[in-house]
Amino acid sequence: MASVLDRERTVAPPGFNRWLIPPAALAVHLSIGQAYATSVYKTALVEHFQVSQTQIGIVFSIAIVMLGLSAAVMGTWVDKNGPRKAMAASALFWVTGFLVGALGIATSQLWLLYLGYGFIGGIGLGIGYISPVSTLIKWFPDRPGLATGMAIMGFGGGALVASPLSTRLMSLYDPEYTGAAGTVPSGQSVALLFVTLAAVYAVLMTYGAATIRVPADGWKPDGFDPASVKQKSMVTTASVSANNAVRTPQFYLLWIVLFCNVTAGIGILEQASPMIQDFFRGDDGVSAVAVGAAGGFVGLLSLANMAGRFVWSSTSDVIGRKPMYMVYLGVGLVTYFLLATFGQVSTVLFVLFAAIILSFYGGGFATVPAYLRDLFGTFQVGAIHGRLLTAWSAAGIAGPLIVNGFLDAQGTPGELTDAAYRPALYTMVALLAVGFVANLLVRPVSEKFHEPSRDSGTAAREGSGQQ
Repeated sequence: MASVLDRERTVAPPGFNRWLIPPAALAVHLSIGQAYATSVYKTALVEHFQVSQTQIGIVFSIAIVMLGLSAAVMGTWVDKNGPRKAMAASALFWVTGFLVGALGIATSQLWLLYLGYGFIGGIGLGIGYISPVSTLIKWFPDRPGLATGMAIMGFGGGALVASPLSTRLMSLYDPEYTGAAGTVPSGQSVALLFVTLAAVYAVLMTYGAATIRVPADGWKPDGFDPASVKQKSMVTTASVSANNAVRTPQFYLLWIVLFCNVTAGIGILEQASPMIQDFFRGDDGVSAVAVGAAGGFVGLLSLANMAGRFVWSSTSDVIGRKPMYMVYLGVGLVTYFLLATFGQVSTVLFVLFAAIILSFYGGGFATVPAYLRDLFGTFQVGAIHGRLLTAWSAAGIAGPLIVNGFLDAQGTPGELTDAAYRPALYTMVALLAVGFVANLLVRPVSEKFHEPSRDSGTAAREGSGQQ
């Protein structure tokens, strides 16, 4: 069985259609994208375990931290063993995480939920997130931004599928839960939901692993001239190993860029639903328009997050990765300033500003693998990407701490207004400015970090563990 998972068994035959690869990647990313849908059952878990929202929120934080750490630690292993074995490993950890988490809910053992969904599931998140990236870049050397956007779009859109599905399933498992405001599903229904999702994602991720393929040595798409890549000053045709990449200033500049962009995005995601209501809270309470908008606000942000991953990363193929990040960070800081200063003027403006920020948040995730490919080549881009995702782990901690720290100092939840958010939002403006400067400082990687020149096929085989 193990041989079926080996890289050698995944080499595509002549004439293979490369457009069959994105669906395989999407199958994995749509599955692990469920992580963005945890708010659907958060209140149910708070009541079931009789703990605070912070204690339940720790589950998501553990998962995101483990995503970054496992991607960093396992990145080289993923590149060496190929996408099929990596996707299978991701499915094993992700599905096991749900099952252990379900056991924790059923037995009212919160530590099992931390261990299952948070720790074990988080490892599956990290491996699954990076597993298709380097493969897609190799299949689409002519459009790497489009390629990574197609896959990582699935992670951003996973909540669009998981949220309504979870609500429907919990209403079936708990007849007293209707999904309407004021009704909360039972803990038992959440446990059954976890078991069901484990089965669904096992099938979906197995499909992805079974259908993924890697291109044969020397393959290139029809009409693509590798020499055209050399015409772009920020794109290299050389190879940089993961160990050498972390010795370059470019890696740490991109770490800062990603950290700042992600922290700013989480600043919106962390408080999405209460934020829009607090911005339009008057002496008579929250306006009816704001209450109505809040219901679809999270879904709209998920759409913006997902669309940004595809649209902006594809745009980066045309204008370049560095200019694209100038948009993310430069336009992003202006938009954040406008949100903090004028967001309370109308709900339309508020939603527009927030959607733009979240589209840049998603676009930043999807564009960074192509940025790494431009700077370091395709040799071990998956491993380099994994190590860079530690910035996501750090942002997953910093973002909520910044927002919640300022809000806790401003007043009581349910009584806050737009003014309470301004210190946190202006802090995000400053962070984006730091990221903007870091991106400006990015230059091509020095030749001293390049791998010795050799036959590209040999380099590719060594990078993948083949001899």
